[in-house]
Amino acid sequence: RYPFINCTNCGPRFTIIKDIPYDRPLTTMAGFTMCPQCRAEYENPLDRRFHAQPNACPVCGPRVWLTDHKGKAVNCTDVIRHASSLLCDGKIVAIKGLGGFLLACDATNPAAVSTLRDRKARRDKPFAVMVKNLEELRRFCRFDSAEAKILSSPQAPIVLLRLKPGCTIAPQVAPKNNYLGAMLPYTPIHHLLISEAGIPLVMTSGNLTEEPIAAANGEAMERLSNLADYFLFHDRDIHSRYDDSVVFVSEGTAQPVRRARSLAPYPIRLPVTSRPLLATGAQEKSAFCLAKDTYGFLSQHIGDLDNIETIEHYEQTVDLYKRLFRVEPAAVAHDMHPDYLSTRYALRHKDRLPLIAVQHHHAHVAACMADNGIPGRVIGIAFDGSGYGPDGTVWGGEFLVAGYERFERFGHFQQLPMPGGELAIRKPYRLAIAYLRALLGSLPALPFAEALPATEVNIILRQGEQRINTPLTSSCGRLFDAVSALLGVCQTITFEGQAAVELEMSSASTGSDESFPYYVELADGVWQVHVGPMFEAIVHQIAGGVPTSRLAETFHTTVASVAASVASLIHQETGIRDVVLTGGCFQNRLLLEKTIRSVRRIGLNVFVHRQVPCNDGGVALGQAVVAASVLASS
Repeated sequence: RYPFINCTNCGPRFTIIKDIPYDRPLTTMAGFTMCPQCRAEYENPLDRRFHAQPNACPVCGPRVWLTDHKGKAVNCTDVIRHASSLLCDGKIVAIKGLGGFLLACDATNPAAVSTLRDRKARRDKPFAVMVKNLEELRRFCRFDSAEAKILSSPQAPIVLLRLKPGCTIAPQVAPKNNYLGAMLPYTPIHHLLISEAGIPLVMTSGNLTEEPIAAANGEAMERLSNLADYFLFHDRDIHSRYDDSVVFVSEGTAQPVRRARSLAPYPIRLPVTSRPLLATGAQEKSAFCLAKDTYGFLSQHIGDLDNIETIEHYEQTVDLYKRLFRVEPAAVAHDMHPDYLSTRYALRHKDRLPLIAVQHHHAHVAACMADNGIPGRVIGIAFDGSGYGPDGTVWGGEFLVAGYERFERFGHFQQLPMPGGELAIRKPYRLAIAYLRALLGSLPALPFAEALPATEVNIILRQGEQRINTPLTSSCGRLFDAVSALLGVCQTITFEGQAAVELEMSSASTGSDESFPYYVELADGVWQVHVGPMFEAIVHQIAGGVPTSRLAETFHTTVASVAASVASLIHQETGIRDVVLTGGCFQNRLLLEKTIRSVRRIGLNVFVHRQVPCNDGGVALGQAVVAASVLASS
């Protein structure tokens, strides 16, 4: 029952290493001197713990202890058993794990989960759940052999699985969601706790929403004392913070949503030879990439660069990677957006290193190309929330013809107004009102709009007419938001992508090919997708009483049809047959499946992400290969 048992093939690695080579004196285990028995195991080539750097036992290794939220030690003979009983009693326990603290509670206890939500200021975003084994998991979720294999793999990521209706997981764990993020125990502490407790446990990052995960004991007590009732500490220091990785399975293969523990920083083979360089990534879901020769080292998920704590975590991790991988950048690649903090970090180097600005959606497409080792040019379909366009507008529904060095914009969704800019993202009903007015000429009488204060509706309409703080966007993500609000699914959000997620969850899955009307026209040499007929049809069908689930599915089918239609036009013009699907919208499994099917139906090859996320967590890899190609040609 020792919670730090390990062997040569398991145990902590990247979270405890300070420098290379990976030897005990250069890890956070340096302060634990092995006892004679552990030393004998460590030095015996025939022993399973031969040169296992974290090798330890209760005599010579790290220890665990339990305190209340004020730091007062809990007197008990069996720490694990006592912590398990607290969890069974509905308490919230902060558990120091592999890459940081996790906040745990009984996943079948609605009151405990609701309390955790309130304390963590995380009203709607789903929590992950840890269960003892696959047999136990079958009580709550449906999964196939491919998903079971990934769950049971040494990487043990969180896997998004379809929930069984009526299961005992509290609905507060994943509100308005048909999927559950599930994982199996991946450290001895987890195995002992969950075996003792005998219940599924919510396991969510030990932080307030948008902060980095807490890693040090003192830091955790300071930051989490208002969140947890008790703390399960240990004294093996964490040198590098790591969240859990998250994946979903598409066509039998894992597709990363968050690349972190156990996946990063596994090197990605680059399709080009690179000088030593740093790619700083994006603002949201931030990760950076160091590139050298034919390898890219994409960092773990850092988080949104919206607060000083996350920025410090970003900078410290850049320094760690440079030291561990012996990469001293000779150039820095960054996003074109001038206000991204990742861009500002890059600009600090402008006096001594060349900087390469990479357009956001070109980076998305290049990342998917590198992910699949594709040479030459592709048709890149990049659907996401936003990215800075060279024309100064907000892009996000893009059809590019791209190689690694350059790209050309061949098509996009028509540009529509975002009244209030960022405010329209947080309140999708603003988008729905503005889109209806722009496309139909007036705001029809619809339930979602009639539920809003008339004064606010009038302000939104005037704001759009006078273009006051109303940027234009071609974003596919904003299109999902607007339709979600229009159908009455989601009017305001508390986490990124919520309106689109809830639209997907509300959709039927009949496999229907029915789509709304739209048209594509060539304007200034670029194909533009006009969605006015679609909005007119949606309004008409709402009035006709068509169920929301059917309208939501038809909308997904329409977006997939748009993707295939424009890809076909570009193929006819260029002869290119390879299509890559990238951008955060393709985390939507219904959209992804329909788009793959639609593009294959017209005889083109489809490529999706397999090693890095399709969201902004993969952008740095794309920046790196674009910059490497630009530098090579110059």
